[in-house]
Amino acid sequence: MSNIYFDSENNSKSFELPGARPHYNPDRPGQVEHIFLDLELDIPHKSFHGTCTITLNPVRSSIDKLTLDAVDLEINSVKINDTEQTFDYDGNELNIYLQPVTTTGQKIQVAIAYSSNNPQRGLYFTTPDKHYPDKPTQVWTQGEDEDSRYWFPCFDYPGQLSTSEIRVKVPQKFIAISNGELIHTEESEEDKIYHWMQKQVHPTYLMTLAVGKFAEIQDEWNGIPVTYYVEKKRQDDARRTMGKTPQMIEFFSQEFGYKYPYPKYAQVCVNDFIFGGMENTSTTLLTDRCLLDERAALDNYNSESLVAHELAHQWFGDLIVIKHWSHAWIKEGMATYSEVLWTEHEYGQDDAAYYLLKEARSYIAEDKGRYRRPIVTNVYREAIELYDRHLYEKGGCVYHMIKTELGAELFTKAIHNFVQSNAHKTVETIDLLRAIEQATGRNLLSLFDQYVFRGGHPDYKVNYAWDGNSKLAKITVTQIIPKNDKNGDVSKELFDLKIPIAFGYVKDEKPELINFSVRVHEQEQTFYFPLSEKPKFISFDVGNNYLKTVKLEYPLAELKAQLQFDPDPTSRIYAAEALVKKGGLEVVKVLSKALIDEPFWGVRVEVAKQLGKIKLDQVFDGLAVGLKDEDARVRRTVVEALTQIKNNESYKLLKSLVKNGDASYYVESSAVSGIGDIAATNTKSEQKKAIKLLKWVLKEKQGWNEVVRCGAISSLSKMKTSETALKLILKYTAPGVPQPLRLNAIRVLGTISPAQSPVNLERILQRLTELSRETFFLTQVCVVAALSQMETAEAIGILQSLADQTPDGRVRRRAEEAVQKVQKNIGSDKALKQVRDELDKMKKENQELRSRLENLEAKAKGS
Repeated sequence: MSNIYFDSENNSKSFELPGARPHYNPDRPGQVEHIFLDLELDIPHKSFHGTCTITLNPVRSSIDKLTLDAVDLEINSVKINDTEQTFDYDGNELNIYLQPVTTTGQKIQVAIAYSSNNPQRGLYFTTPDKHYPDKPTQVWTQGEDEDSRYWFPCFDYPGQLSTSEIRVKVPQKFIAISNGELIHTEESEEDKIYHWMQKQVHPTYLMTLAVGKFAEIQDEWNGIPVTYYVEKKRQDDARRTMGKTPQMIEFFSQEFGYKYPYPKYAQVCVNDFIFGGMENTSTTLLTDRCLLDERAALDNYNSESLVAHELAHQWFGDLIVIKHWSHAWIKEGMATYSEVLWTEHEYGQDDAAYYLLKEARSYIAEDKGRYRRPIVTNVYREAIELYDRHLYEKGGCVYHMIKTELGAELFTKAIHNFVQSNAHKTVETIDLLRAIEQATGRNLLSLFDQYVFRGGHPDYKVNYAWDGNSKLAKITVTQIIPKNDKNGDVSKELFDLKIPIAFGYVKDEKPELINFSVRVHEQEQTFYFPLSEKPKFISFDVGNNYLKTVKLEYPLAELKAQLQFDPDPTSRIYAAEALVKKGGLEVVKVLSKALIDEPFWGVRVEVAKQLGKIKLDQVFDGLAVGLKDEDARVRRTVVEALTQIKNNESYKLLKSLVKNGDASYYVESSAVSGIGDIAATNTKSEQKKAIKLLKWVLKEKQGWNEVVRCGAISSLSKMKTSETALKLILKYTAPGVPQPLRLNAIRVLGTISPAQSPVNLERILQRLTELSRETFFLTQVCVVAALSQMETAEAIGILQSLADQTPDGRVRRRAEEAVQKVQKNIGSDKALKQVRDELDKMKKENQELRSRLENLEAKAKGS
């Protein structure tokens, strides 16, 4: 009988919220062959009007009704082949009653004249206002998941592919960019008409329009125009941020075995964008916050990864289109994995391994703290709920495991086969499995069953012992089962994988590995390996290619050798994590030495993190050396680790960094943020000095994306009892404050709230109530984040109101999850009482309002 281990931390919250149901693509009335939008924009009034003409080839005869998705549009008329049609429209669906009915093989052209005034989604107008007079005037679209229906009538799901064209009239001074190629322009004194044609089929969610007074930067790849559109004066930032695009197009054309498939590639950086980027066919939209100035480019590689991600979608997502949202991991997983592939191509294998580890951690955090779900599921409320870390990061890790199973050569062959076989078609997960089997003969259904069609990943505990008499290495591997599964069938939760294990020896300071492969499929297994001599270190899952968590329970000597000699950076990181659990001065010495000697920056980052966890004074000296590290990413982590040592020395170091600055914005920001962290544990007078310093930062340190001043706001939020800190934060939540800084101030209102006085708590709640009425997506997200940290039932009322009113599925979901979090924060019994009190209070207020209203009405009648 084996012992059963339960992980008390594992999360059991369900992905499926009340109201979730299975979703299927609708029946098809026929094949949409072409969509033509002929529009005129009225930018000052945030409105537009025009015609949407859909060419449909009916799949069968006698269809007498077409139902199109169309939300909050004004439908003026519907014609089919120039004949007026009767229709009804309820604000969500447009039902057209066909006269005559369809005949198979006879195409129909449905022309819908319509208009839209101040659309809430789908198409966005950004214009200057009294708070932001310098905001650029722009119009841009965002279709994914099902938001195209907000700006034109359509069959709004990914399973319908058609060609498209957009003809748009804009004021003379604006440029309009869309999918495909520009086939015609017309100019008058006041206006300009742009006519774009997309000749390759694509779904409605990838149709786009972007309008602004952009600077146009020309590049090219193999004769194909590669263009960057940014606000004027940001041309240098555009080249700095997107300049590697032609090399990336070459790389992905090779990697995917298919030449870039469109007549151009444009990247348009727009203001107030609600995502990082969106891969519209041949025309990606990006947030203008990704544009790097010279100093930001020192240690910000996120923008480069974003550019690679959206470009990879031109193959995975645009050339090959998912048939249903439940299979979105095929495109999002590959676009995420493409960030890893590009990182390896550009920066080497160690950087790629570390990138993949961070992807895995990102997914694991969601699995542990939010919910566990299968990657492929059609049960949800809105498709946008699927766009989470399971879809992106876990999906990326699955592609890496496919590569591990097949080997690099066969993986390339399989991917080439998948892309070539499915170009300009729709796919489901089964199509990927089939393409792999066709190209390689390998059936990977077992891997997909474990990682794609069910939730979770293996959590391993690995013990090692050496038997000197028998010269046997003994490895015991335990699969830890989440506690919520203890009453179920444990075998269903176990993973069945072939894991490579290596034993390392060191000759002339160089590592040599002896490799084995074992099948790990039981809850606890012990393996014995005959070796000629005792190994220096052990490498479990050589190369760390399988998505997992692992706790290494090895002796100190083996962990030290692993940290120093294992050729895989992820293994060295796991060794550092395991060493910290042992603690003690010896470990401080080992890690301090590694912080200086370790050749790879990513491992130095992790070593600094681990050092910060050890509660010994001697850690300070070991960390302080890291402030001289040439890599800004290491210096940043060292600063964050020093923040954990809340003593006078670390405060002085951070203060001098704040005063003297650093080449990196991020290092400076972390130092600023740390000031408040340490000051919060000091006397009131020390806190006053810290606030004075932070005021100076807020006054003097404006800069790229407000990174440094955001550090100051975060710093203030750590001083949870300070009314002065709260007043400063509240000041920066006002409209007119630069957007990144304002959003951060809103978010940290939750951080500072728990220890504030009842009067101040009321002020915070009042401010968040006002902010919750703003319609901007990112503001709503930050309001939810703030409220989720609070410990009062009043937060629940604001969250529920926001959940009821927001048009955005992601905000709604996060608000509902935040309600559960607040209930947990205040304890369920207390929560129920407070919720009841809150409801009673609301009922009483409603009663009073009604009474006053009745009185007023009675008086009005009497007069």
